[in-house]
Amino acid sequence: MMATRIRMTPGTYRRLTISPPQALVAGFALIILLGAAVLTHPGLTAPGRQTDFLTALFTAASAVCVTGLVVVDTGTHWTLPGQVFILLLIQVGGLGFMTTAMIFFIIMGKKIGLKNRLLVRESLNQISIQGVVGLIRAILFFTLGAELLAAVVLWSWWAGPMGPGRGAWYGIFHSVSAFNNAGFDLFGDYRSLTGYVSDPVVNLVVTTLFITGGIGFSVVYDLWKNRGAKKKLSLHTRLVIASTLILLVLGSVLFAFLEWGATLKGLPLKDKLLASYFQGATPRTAGFNTVDIDALRPTTLFLITALMFIGASPGSTGGGIKTTTFSLLLLAAGSIAAGREDIEIYGKRIPSRQVYKALAIFLLAAFWVVLATMILTVTEKAAFLSLFFETVSAFGTVGLSMGCTPDLSVAGRVLIILTMFLGRIGPLTVAFALARGRGRPKVRHPEEKIMVG
Repeated sequence: MMATRIRMTPGTYRRLTISPPQALVAGFALIILLGAAVLTHPGLTAPGRQTDFLTALFTAASAVCVTGLVVVDTGTHWTLPGQVFILLLIQVGGLGFMTTAMIFFIIMGKKIGLKNRLLVRESLNQISIQGVVGLIRAILFFTLGAELLAAVVLWSWWAGPMGPGRGAWYGIFHSVSAFNNAGFDLFGDYRSLTGYVSDPVVNLVVTTLFITGGIGFSVVYDLWKNRGAKKKLSLHTRLVIASTLILLVLGSVLFAFLEWGATLKGLPLKDKLLASYFQGATPRTAGFNTVDIDALRPTTLFLITALMFIGASPGSTGGGIKTTTFSLLLLAAGSIAAGREDIEIYGKRIPSRQVYKALAIFLLAAFWVVLATMILTVTEKAAFLSLFFETVSAFGTVGLSMGCTPDLSVAGRVLIILTMFLGRIGPLTVAFALARGRGRPKVRHPEEKIMVG
């Protein structure tokens, strides 16, 4: 392919009308604003209810950023057309607006040029532009296939108690919401899936969807291409799979240990295990819950907060600083402690520049979470832990809440909207979009060490 021989330099980006990070920021912002404008239409709001622009903006931002935090109940505030439109925003937000646009280009037979390949690469966090068109095709078929299969299973499970029509719609809505790690539900009264804590089918289908959507499209594509050939898997894929499994097991075990005699008390053994597994997985940006979050112990809430901050994997439908960022920082700390200069894993050496990038993402994310929480403690009346939990949930695009979202002030809602946006786009991408590219410096200054630690 011609694209594989193109060398990307700072000059290449300057020749573009708009840089890829700026295009991503502007594109997501435009979709959110258009979505908010549509949601203010009276026909999308249930009779007897009203939707002001800020409520519409919050809902659109939460849907496009696949977060799930809501200030009005999705199942009762919006009409069926309103719910369909929110589901459309979730799908576009989960895939990414650039990926969605490229899918339409491919369907219409249009050629994908260099500029669009660069935008897709930035959107999906790819290392190079090689193979992005094939990846987009795989994303389309895999996403639709996974959502359709899960929708059919949930419809067959819910058709009896809900009726065929309602069961079908609930199956479609929650399949799309789960795969895109959105956390929106239609069960009313902000209950999420608490009514299905003992239901193995709902628990397993939903968790499978959001775990699959959260490991990243490139990982799924790599697993499919190299099925049966473990040694051919990329380092990124192997690191994502390992970190995901470790965090999933660790989260589930710790949740069970902390809540066994608390919120899980009184449940049969199999239900305790099922609930622990679900709650151990959902903080990784899914947003669904089968137990009352507000009833959890403070220690458990802090555990969930930490998992939400880590989030899903790069190029996925989830947010957070990402599993690979967290893993890379741990590997760097381990290498320094062992006195090694290089960071090595699975027989490969990771460039130091990627460590700098991971550290920048972590610091920018932590700075924003701390700043946003401090501001919320001034503008809101809720407890500190609730506000801190809310902020991290918004940044991680998770959607779990201790119940303070509907009571947020105007300033609080605006701040949470910005936090969801920053978490979905990525703090470093936003920083790149705001910064003026200068390329590499022509002069390198003398090196001198300082004391650290």
